[in-house]
Amino acid sequence: MKAATLYSAAGSLLLTALAGAPADGTPGGGGVTAVPGSAEQRGTAVAAARARAAGLRTGRCSAADVPDAPYGMQCGTLTVPLDYAHPDGKQIKLTVSRIRATQKDPHNSKRRVPRQGALVYNPGGPGASGVYFPVLGTSPAWQRIAAAYDLVGYAPRGVGGSTPLSCEDPGRFGRMPTQSPAHPSEAYKRQRVAQAKAYARGCAQRSGSGLRFYNSLNNARDLDVLRAALGEDRLTFMGASYGTYFGALYAAMFPSHVRRMVLDSAVDPDPAKVWYRGNLDQSAAFEERWTDFRNWIARHDDVYRLGNTPEEVQRNYDTARERLASKAAGGKAGSGQLQSAFLMAGYYDDFWPSRAAALSAYLHGDPEPLVRLAEPGSGSAAGENAAAVYTAVECNDAAWPTDWTVWDRDNTRLARTAPFETWDNTWTNLPCAYWPAPRQRPLDVRTGPGELPPVLILAAERDAAAPYAGALEMNRRLAGSVLVTERDAGTHGIGGGPNACVNAYLDSYLLEGRLPARHASCAPRPEPKPDTPAAGVTGQSARDALKGRADR
Repeated sequence: MKAATLYSAAGSLLLTALAGAPADGTPGGGGVTAVPGSAEQRGTAVAAARARAAGLRTGRCSAADVPDAPYGMQCGTLTVPLDYAHPDGKQIKLTVSRIRATQKDPHNSKRRVPRQGALVYNPGGPGASGVYFPVLGTSPAWQRIAAAYDLVGYAPRGVGGSTPLSCEDPGRFGRMPTQSPAHPSEAYKRQRVAQAKAYARGCAQRSGSGLRFYNSLNNARDLDVLRAALGEDRLTFMGASYGTYFGALYAAMFPSHVRRMVLDSAVDPDPAKVWYRGNLDQSAAFEERWTDFRNWIARHDDVYRLGNTPEEVQRNYDTARERLASKAAGGKAGSGQLQSAFLMAGYYDDFWPSRAAALSAYLHGDPEPLVRLAEPGSGSAAGENAAAVYTAVECNDAAWPTDWTVWDRDNTRLARTAPFETWDNTWTNLPCAYWPAPRQRPLDVRTGPGELPPVLILAAERDAAAPYAGALEMNRRLAGSVLVTERDAGTHGIGGGPNACVNAYLDSYLLEGRLPARHASCAPRPEPKPDTPAAGVTGQSARDALKGRADR
């Protein structure tokens, strides 16, 4: 699933959803795994020693590093090998940002807070940049952490200024409008297969022979080099979404290098889920979250006039989807843009009011709110780059089915019960069926008792982008880890958000090293409040008119 904008726990950063692992028809695993004593492990030690000696030199952020960087943020570059098996070979540079610990108690300006080192953050993706993470130190939920830690963000390999990857002309990326048929025809499927093949070829042509080295194992190795450059003997790390996966890889590969680790919205690290099968799980979870959203809209029928049952809401959504497939709103918002806008509501319930209001307004004759929600992305170099890195990392990480009939069979079966996002998720990941680079063999993430300091895992029980079963599996595989669950909630990314209970566990762990004795839970955050009625949506006549449209 493509990256989404994080609008909760870590501000306006990029996150992703996942994908999945081998099914019938997948070629056997190959490639290099993270074996202790391997050439890659030795190369990581060499690169880390060099980084420790050189340190991380930072200065004022340039516009190329971090556009509109706030006062006090500094930027630098980290040099890492493209191929850790050859640490003296080609080097690439990663952009790093940092704001120093304030060492000021936000509740008592006269009290000086001891500095605890650097807290490195990754927002997920693959393809998301964390360079804006240090800005969060000014928000109330993060001020205590920002007092004790230097907040460090970075752009992983391939992202932004960090030796960026590309798979197609950015001018062609994100063109609107696009289509998103709920029941794709055989002709449409053939078209998407052809597009996936062309995209995979483009990745190889535009990114060259180094494409194979953009993978999760190397992301974990880069993290260890960054730790050394920061002068830290042990890493304090917080990863969200996909960041939890390579954070777990790091924990398994370098357990003695971990000080504290927070895995927020943990993905399933089971090698059998990386990445094809996990993608199927995710599509099923989005169907449940879409049901949550439709129930919420139905409870607020007095505001949105989209129906007082989830079934009525679905019919009205389908009506809009069909109309937009025939004629894009404002020439920009087709059924693909509608689907993308509503997918965001599956990630973050903060978006529920705006999406419901836009759908209601469109069906009552005002397309402007929906047009404004259409993804801008056209000609976006940043968007094209994020998509390229997402594809490269996911495709490189593991073997995928190479036979279209396997994809068609599995997703046709799933779409019968989970139609909301199944096919769009398929098209996003289909280039991996035709990937030209060698694949890695996923690391079997496991740590035994005492091998790793206790890890804090955070998860929302109804998270669709990172289904809750993944957090349970992460908890089982990392001995001594503790899971904190936000019950009956589905927002993706919960640490540092509006839930004071979750934040209390996060602060206690990062500031004092304390964890609950066993699995803990927090009550859900309040549901979003509905917006005022959309323009032109008033009274029973509006409901009747809308029902008539849905029934046709």
